[in-house]
Amino acid sequence: MENKSHAFMAGLFTLVLLAAVAASVYWFNRDNRVRLPYDLVAHTNVTGLNPESAVRYRGLAVGKVESIKFDPRTPGQILIRILVNEGTPMTRSTFATLSYQGVTGLAFVQLDDDGHDRTLLPSSEKHVAQLRLRPSFVDELQRRGNNLVHQLESATSSVNTLLSPENRQAMLDSINSVKAAAQSVNRVAQQLEPVTAQLPDTLHELNGTLAGAHRLTQQLTDPQGPLVRNLDSVGRAADQAASSLAAFQGTMETFEGSLQQEALPRLNTLSDDLRFTTQAVGQAAETINRNPRALLFGTSPPPPGPGETGFSWPGGGRQ
Repeated sequence: MENKSHAFMAGLFTLVLLAAVAASVYWFNRDNRVRLPYDLVAHTNVTGLNPESAVRYRGLAVGKVESIKFDPRTPGQILIRILVNEGTPMTRSTFATLSYQGVTGLAFVQLDDDGHDRTLLPSSEKHVAQLRLRPSFVDELQRRGNNLVHQLESATSSVNTLLSPENRQAMLDSINSVKAAAQSVNRVAQQLEPVTAQLPDTLHELNGTLAGAHRLTQQLTDPQGPLVRNLDSVGRAADQAASSLAAFQGTMETFEGSLQQEALPRLNTLSDDLRFTTQAVGQAAETINRNPRALLFGTSPPPPGPGETGFSWPGGGRQ
């Protein structure tokens, strides 16, 4: 009997100890944080998301998934109830997406904010606020899968057309042409090697030529140089020529004045005398023409007129 009582007490002590340990574990692991409920409205697949899945706000753990169920008011719509820690900046521009943890396929809710409305979004047990669940990258990939497949088929057809026997032959011909061009360039480079070897001497001569040109330029721009002196001489000669031209112009003006004041009146007088002489010569020639004897015997005086000595009337006597 004594052994049985000892065994009973030992079993009872073990049960009490286990209960105490379980109560301690529950006490230390219970969640005392205040969390606010939000409903995520989903129109896409929620594969991999389960109750108790994590809820993260830009990578920080802020809550968990409480439940997942269909919306009884809208067929095909899914409501995901999440609990978010109080103090999380939930605004009217906050949205949710599904993200996946590596290759396990387990999903969690990722919250983010596009910032277009910073007004806080209140929520409570009586009035649960709703957030929009945007399609995830996988959903977008599935939605666009058909277009991607069609584009891949089109690209494959284009590649097959590009790699047809005719095009392959054309590409081979192009490669051969490039090879021949490269060989030609190599031959040209080999032919240019002697010219390249002469480049240092040519550069040396070019440097000498440039130095000579530099010295010549300095001489040409030197105020005491021959060019400047010659230009000064030319300038002085031009000034002297201008002075001589001005003096000649003055002389011509003086000559013109003298010609107008002295020579022209004399020329006019000479012209009058010459005209009278010409008239006298003309009269003498006319007289000689009428009476050639006058050239030898002189001209006879004209007959006396009425009232003059020796005048007689025709048919009458002398008076």
